[in-house]
Amino acid sequence: MSLVLYNDLTRTKEPFVPVRKGHVGFYSCGPTVYDYFHIGNARPFIVFDVLRRYLEYSGYTVTFVQNFTDIEDKMIARANREGITVRDLADRFIDEYYKDADALGVRRATHNPLATEHMDEIIGLVSTLIEKGHAYEADGDVFFDVSSFPKYGALSKQSLEELQSGARIEVNERKKHPLDFALWKAKKEGEPSWPSPWGEGRPGWHIECSAMSMKYLGDTLDIHSGGTDLTFPHHENEIAQAEAATGKPFVKYWIHNGYLLIDKEKMSKSLGNFLTARAALEKFPARAIRFFMLSAHYRSPINFSEESLLQAKSAMDRLDNCWSDLGHAIANRKKGERKEGNETAALFPALEEKFRAVLDDDFNTAAATGVLFDGVKAVNTYLKDTEILDPAVLEAAETFFRKLDSVLGILPAEAAGDEGESAGIENLIAERNEARKKKDFRRSDEIRDELAARGIVLEDTPDGTKWKKKG
Repeated sequence: MSLVLYNDLTRTKEPFVPVRKGHVGFYSCGPTVYDYFHIGNARPFIVFDVLRRYLEYSGYTVTFVQNFTDIEDKMIARANREGITVRDLADRFIDEYYKDADALGVRRATHNPLATEHMDEIIGLVSTLIEKGHAYEADGDVFFDVSSFPKYGALSKQSLEELQSGARIEVNERKKHPLDFALWKAKKEGEPSWPSPWGEGRPGWHIECSAMSMKYLGDTLDIHSGGTDLTFPHHENEIAQAEAATGKPFVKYWIHNGYLLIDKEKMSKSLGNFLTARAALEKFPARAIRFFMLSAHYRSPINFSEESLLQAKSAMDRLDNCWSDLGHAIANRKKGERKEGNETAALFPALEEKFRAVLDDDFNTAAATGVLFDGVKAVNTYLKDTEILDPAVLEAAETFFRKLDSVLGILPAEAAGDEGESAGIENLIAERNEARKKKDFRRSDEIRDELAARGIVLEDTPDGTKWKKKG
């Protein structure tokens, strides 16, 4: 089986076939950097990071582009309130984005373009749309003429009339049609601006993504992703701009993740349930948040609650304990003869095939995490019930976890700092074991108590002393 994705443009599952064989051009909408990103934003950041990883795991070369919107009404308003430049505000919250995204295991994009650094591309695209009769200038503003693009509404599956009746539309007598949207905005007092053929001004939000995505990925992208709330008007407008300018399909596969709810309600500041990713990271382990985001199908809504995060933390504790026990077994296994045709060793490649199968079926991360824990169960059973451990089984299990983690990104970190901490713990365990040999039980107990105070639990086994962190 090969990868099949649900395409929001066609409302069907389609076999994934990129424009260029072996290469995927992937654009995912990034944050507007006027504040810390909220936990709802964290879902697409994590989910589409895993899709990118899975494409690479499947053998594709992926160019992954995620933009920063660094000029926008909210940014201008906040910068003016704080008496700083919009550039200073953007730089601050781009840094904060990276801190939180890094903590959540989100890999850096191939390109993170800024709107303010792509004015030539934006102005060039607007000029092309005017030349082709798809846009018009009015007192320094430039609007896209939706009536000039017959396919408008194709992503939303609604007509102009239906979209107009359901949309919040700012009354503007200079527009030809109420749904016409700004490509370029004339300069206002207290706003940053750039020179253009239509006077000083700044770009509209929608044009930024079209211009930047096509610069890095070409006229036709393989995948464009984002939250379902971006379908209209943002992604609908991106299609209109790009295809009106190039005459080519803009995106082959449109992919949107479902809403994140907070205690079963849509997150909003008015309800008092607004939560930033930074606040969530202060309360819950980062890996638990990441695992939680993968525990439901990406197109389904998911409910963020303390109970669900505690369940995710418990799952991570089970994974950590299994990984620790497996590492201990590999380091301290008894030497025994290999058992020919060992069924347990063969189980792990079979589980990896199942992992691929569920992800190939519209990227089902919920089922994929279930396969991971099938592996946890198999390892735990093997270590518990087997007296002489087979190196082939242990190697197959370790390979299984590392391969799946190259996609999911939820195994415990093995950074230098962690290795240093582990070495210190191992040294104390060695000292404790030496004290026990000398029957210095006082020192042995002191070391056990010291480690317990650090959250380290010891288990003495026939193969030596194992340790793990308390959950």
